[in-house]
This record gives sequence, C-alpha cells and structure tokens, in this order.
Amino acid sequence: MVFRIGHHPNNLHLKLASLWPGAFASMKPEFAAYTEGRETADRLTRGEFDIGGTGSTPPILAQAAGLSVTYAAASAPRPANGAILVSKASDIQSVGDLKGKPVALVDGSFLTYFLAKQLEEDGFRLTDVERRDIAPIASSEALRDGAVSAWVAMAPHLEQSLASGEFRVLANCGNLIPNRSQFWTIEARGLSAETLQDFAGELKLLGAQIAADPEKAAALLSAGGEEAERRAWTRVVSERNWQVITAGDALLREQQAEADTLYRHGDLVAQLTIDTKNGKES
Repeated sequence: MVFRIGHHPNNLHLKLASLWPGAFASMKPEFAAYTEGRETADRLTRGEFDIGGTGSTPPILAQAAGLSVTYAAASAPRPANGAILVSKASDIQSVGDLKGKPVALVDGSFLTYFLAKQLEEDGFRLTDVERRDIAPIASSEALRDGAVSAWVAMAPHLEQSLASGEFRVLANCGNLIPNRSQFWTIEARGLSAETLQDFAGELKLLGAQIAADPEKAAALLSAGGEEAERRAWTRVVSERNWQVITAGDALLREQQAEADTLYRHGDLVAQLTIDTKNGKES
C-alpha cells in the first residue's frame, strides 16, 4: 500500500517535505495537498491520506467528534507564531478590553486555545468576545476596515501584517501555550507503530536539513514569487526551531491541558481524556 502524507500551507514541515528533494526517502510516500488544517480529520476519515500535521487543536476536536486519534510527533514550541493584533489607532490596551467586541481568527485552530488562555489571564472567557471565523487575509482586511476590533494572527500573515505598519501587537503567544505542530493520524488509517516511528525519524531528519539551509527552504516556499517574499520566508524559516520530538506522555499532557481549557470555555461539550499510551518522547 502507498503511504500518503497530507500537507497544507500552514504546516511548514510537511509543506516543505512535499517540495524538498529526497525528503522521506525511506518511506517513498505520496503527498496530498489540501487547503487548511481544520479539514484534516475529515480527509483522514475519507482516506485521502494517512497522516497529516496541524496545530494542537484539530486533533482534540477530532477526538471530541468520536475519532480515535494517534499522535506520531510534534514540532518544538513556536512562541513567535501567534499574536493578537489591533489597529495602531485603536484605544484597546489589554485583552480584557476586547470584552463584547468582534475578534477575527481561524476558529478551531490553535488560535482559539491561544485566545482562551489570554482571556483567562484577564479573568474572561471565550464567550466574552464575539468570535468571527475569518480567513487570514480577510481578517487583515477586516481589522484594517474596522469590521473587527482585533485579529488573532499566525505566521506568515503575522509578520507580513506587522511589516505594513498598520497594526500593533496586543498580546504575543510567547510561552503562554506550547503552540506546537502536531503530526497525527486516526486508528482507521491502520498505521503501525513502526510506520509512525519511521515517520517521526524522517521528520526529524528533514527538520535538521531545513535548519541547516534556510535559504533553500525559503526559495522552495516562495517559488515563482517576488524577491520580497523570498526574504520574508528566509526570516520566518531562520527564526523557527525545526526540531521534532516523537510523541510521548509529556506531549500528550500538553494536549490534555488544552482539552481541559477548551472544556472550561464551553468549546467541548464533554471532558476528554487524551490517551497517554502513545510511545516515548525523545
């Protein structure tokens, strides 16, 4: 059987894997492109691919929907990958000032968890803001036009928007949440423990190659684009930690903490128990 890896633009490890010569050579996979991480569970269920990569929230929502989720690996934390932006002219000075106001984000991604934790810092809940599920480019336009009061942004749109000089950072992701990429599958895909270990090993190797040659990675990500785009990607790639860990108990405890948070905020109708019998972290 052919091993298929799904990739979308916001997961740079797997996007680059689909472009990098020799990536995953020992597994000889097929790569399947799709639009965004929130589609991962549905596409795995339909058998379009065997494993994918997303932020931390989609696998939790997949489990909440009744799927048996298996974690294979995860990226290092990404403290610079998310921020809450407001207009430079806005009188909003704290996350608490967003109470009752419209906030744009890709809802159901790690940005929902990030927003929940930031609101908790000020004693509020997700239900205290008006969440608007808007794609990144449209979110930028909505904030510029005043249709929303804030935008929870992620890379690379975050860096591009800050470069425009129109927005300022209300809150950075930082160490508030781990904000890792999670690489996961579902039981129905039938992947063996050996296959998951091989996948994690190839992902670690690719991460080391990307870190050693960020210019090559930027050129692949900006193929056909302008020089400014290549420079922006070089900055994004150079500033990211490309290390990968195999899934283990510590990683899954992070997922449990997120699931508990989403339950407290009402985004999960029932408490989840994240399975910690999932290999050893390395």
